[in-house]
Amino acid sequence: MTSTGEPETDEHNNPLVGLTGNGPEVHLDVFGTGFLVSDTGRILTNHHVAEPWWQNDDLKEMLDHIAVNTEKISSAADVAVVKGNVSDLGIKQIALADGRGSAVRGGPVVLLGYPTGLDAILARAGAETLQSIATASKGDPKQVIEELARRHLIRPTTTQGHIGDVLPDKIVYDAQTTSGGSGGPLFNNEGKVIGVNFAMVREFGGSNFAIPVGYGKSLLKP
Repeated sequence: MTSTGEPETDEHNNPLVGLTGNGPEVHLDVFGTGFLVSDTGRILTNHHVAEPWWQNDDLKEMLDHIAVNTEKISSAADVAVVKGNVSDLGIKQIALADGRGSAVRGGPVVLLGYPTGLDAILARAGAETLQSIATASKGDPKQVIEELARRHLIRPTTTQGHIGDVLPDKIVYDAQTTSGGSGGPLFNNEGKVIGVNFAMVREFGGSNFAIPVGYGKSLLKP
């Protein structure tokens, strides 16, 4: 801040940001999806979920010093492997499809994820439960999540659709999703993951995109 209390700016009149000073904290809540792919706690998701400041130079400059438990990141696609201690949760790993023939144009798909993050989870809770969670958490997102987990209320949203196109670097499908669903598994009719949801066309629900699971499987190799 300047001596008059105004934000300091650069030569282009953009406010300067930094990690020092006594200004208000910037708090950023980021929600995404991932799924267990090994019995050692390895979770497949998007690069932009594992590192939400990816491709955002302003955030990256401030957050480079923060350590995240990211194991591997693909250089060819928006996928990453993170690792967590989930051995006590009783979660089973998901089967991954083999070969490109597992995704076929016109084939049915099922998508799991957490589109809209907390909003969709809370929307499925009853009014009494919502009031109880609000009172216990005082509205803090982290405490809301912990309270939802304690009550076993964190469950993914399931949508269905069909594959519109299969390209070398993406699968196009119409199963609905939105922000927060990134990193979710896309299943074929055999119940195996054929892709990792990563993008959507907001103006047209018929075009959502998944990275073929082969890009993720390459990260799981020793």
